[in-house]
Amino acid sequence: MPVLNIAFVGSESLAKKIAKKGDVRDIESYVHKEERNGKIEIISLLRPLKHPEKIRPLLSVLNVAKAGIIEISKIDSALGEICVSFGCAEIKKGLVIINPESGDWIDPEQVKIIMKQSGLSHWELFEQLPDEHSIREKLFSFMENIEDEDSQLILPVDQFFNVKGVGLVAIGYVQSGIVSKHDTIQVLPADENGIVRSLQVMDDDVDYAISGDRVGLAIRNLREEALHRGCMIVHADSNALNKNLSSTFSVVKAPFQKRVLQVGDVIHAATDMQFIVGRVNSIEESNLTVDWEVPLWTRKNNTPRIIITQLDANPMRIIGTTVLQ
Repeated sequence: MPVLNIAFVGSESLAKKIAKKGDVRDIESYVHKEERNGKIEIISLLRPLKHPEKIRPLLSVLNVAKAGIIEISKIDSALGEICVSFGCAEIKKGLVIINPESGDWIDPEQVKIIMKQSGLSHWELFEQLPDEHSIREKLFSFMENIEDEDSQLILPVDQFFNVKGVGLVAIGYVQSGIVSKHDTIQVLPADENGIVRSLQVMDDDVDYAISGDRVGLAIRNLREEALHRGCMIVHADSNALNKNLSSTFSVVKAPFQKRVLQVGDVIHAATDMQFIVGRVNSIEESNLTVDWEVPLWTRKNNTPRIIITQLDANPMRIIGTTVLQ
């Protein structure tokens, strides 16, 4: 079943109109299934909680999403950071919906300026709240031409536990590639192998899961100690990932960001559901050398942008983006 993951920043009430509420962690999920052209298609809204207090859930959602929705109830610094985050994540398809609080008014022209400055000028703007059917139709149209360019399996783990009668289960979003029953998988950084015993996607037993699926893998022949939040699952001997303990790179500065990084600054890198802390070791011209607290895993093929943040930066924590090969 094709699924489109949508980063949704807006009210719970609007999310419930569009889809049915499911999982709640630091991210809420809302799912809508519909038969279209003889097959079931799924739109999955991922709503980060606790923003602007915490930025990690927002960045995690952006690591997974292929499209976005931003509901604007007021214009403030938090909105600027949200729009910049979507732009830095290169979310190319999305909807901006103006829905002010009762008695308030938001200038659409001001919103258009913010969208242009943050890299979202190609998104569609609704100057008033559309009905949920219209929103769903737009979202389903976004599913066209969204393909996985990387055939290698990349699956970051965000939950794991033992299930009676099933055994060790790891849960996460398939970032790229396909994982199937009986595959031999490798867990990094533990560098231990296991066999996929069974898979579940949205509570259904399946033979395989593809990019975009949130999947539960029952794994045999693997120690529970090999798993932790943020570990990576790949196919055994695929060499799909690079292990980075130290990296040298330049940063493409985010819109509105005036802060200049200095030697000794602590930063975070967000990519493929990782949120890794590092310290700037040296700066030479425009290149930073950063030592990472734990390994930062980057893809060998079709590497996505890495969003660089600094948690004590005000009012904009998004410093910019980089790509590591």
